[in-house]
Amino acid sequence: MRDVRGAGDLMRTKVSQWRQDPVVVQSVRSAAAASVAYAVARWFNTSPAPLTAPLTALLVVQVTLYATLTNGIRRVNSVVAGVLVAIGFSVLVGLTWWSLALLILASLAVGHLVRASEYVPEVAISAMLVLGVTSVGATAWTRVMETLIGAVVGLAFNLLLAPPVWVEAAGESIEDLARRMRRLMIRVGEEAAGRPAFEVAAARLHEARELDFDIVEVDAALKQAEDSLKLNPRVREGLLHRVVLRTGLDTLEICTVVLRVLARTLTDLAREREPSPLFSAEVGATLERLLAEIGDAVVSFAVLVTTDVSPSAESAEDRLAAELSTASATRDKLARLLLEEVRRDPSEWQLHGAVLTEVNRILDEMDIQHRSQRLLEELDRCTREQRERSPLLTGLRDRLRGTLPSRRNRSGPVGRTRSQGTTR
Repeated sequence: MRDVRGAGDLMRTKVSQWRQDPVVVQSVRSAAAASVAYAVARWFNTSPAPLTAPLTALLVVQVTLYATLTNGIRRVNSVVAGVLVAIGFSVLVGLTWWSLALLILASLAVGHLVRASEYVPEVAISAMLVLGVTSVGATAWTRVMETLIGAVVGLAFNLLLAPPVWVEAAGESIEDLARRMRRLMIRVGEEAAGRPAFEVAAARLHEARELDFDIVEVDAALKQAEDSLKLNPRVREGLLHRVVLRTGLDTLEICTVVLRVLARTLTDLAREREPSPLFSAEVGATLERLLAEIGDAVVSFAVLVTTDVSPSAESAEDRLAAELSTASATRDKLARLLLEEVRRDPSEWQLHGAVLTEVNRILDEMDIQHRSQRLLEELDRCTREQRERSPLLTGLRDRLRGTLPSRRNRSGPVGRTRSQGTTR
């Protein structure tokens, strides 16, 4: 009985993971939308095999509602433009080898003029398909009709069955990045407290450089999350979520750059002092403890920027503040010890000063007041850009929000930032 219960729990876990997998979600939604589009086209009796409708739905339906809307508009735009080009060519020259070449050139040019983006080749494809048949008028209308059916079905599919919001997946990616940074900081600190060979320090520098690839992967996950928040009926504070996550990733990216510079500084120091230890025993132990404390603060910072619930956010903020305070005290102790060491032996004072400077930069980037100010500035910038791009839509949204009862502000610096961002 216990084995059966365990198997059931494992199956539920796998189903939950599949529901959150973008590949699985995309495949199921695309297949369902294409099938519905085909059935609708058959019901309208547009043609014996109306495959243009499911093809359009397949290309239109994306993981996010924002991508679905933008792709649907561009695809319909490209197909209609291709059909119009084909009708013009059929009236003037018909289908020959040289007219086909002119048709493709004209279609690609028109595709760029109507800003079809990645669907520019679709303009030429639609034009060739329509021009290659005998009854141009009827075929043109059929293709436009089936394209409209597929696009409408794709849009309606995401409106009625709102796509998932990928904020949780992006948050997990950000937290995983922070944990990898913490592990690297701990290893760098342990080696700095001992007598590392130059090759070992160079290997840590290589690991720090590889964090750039992790940043690219997290950025892709965050971009998907940002698109899933746009125009999604499930989300009321999409701009705030996007700004919190984006500024959080920007901060971690800066910290990875500084960590890479710190690893390079310690590598240079290892080259200069080999085979002697990098620092004295007390300085090495203090630096090891400081990097471990900064690593804990990096993880707490990632948890803070990926937490939506106010009590949890305040708890994460308090933990981050305590860890930053502890790290700052250790940093001050390290500064005094490094100053004493430089006075005894000033030969590597530049590298010792660089270590302290890089540690200060990481602590400054994660400072809570610094982050709150950055959030407010970014919210103001994004809100201003939205108003400039679509003043009518922004005014209508503000009037609608003005009719709703205002919510009470939350406490805490980040809580206040979130509450202020909600009204924007």
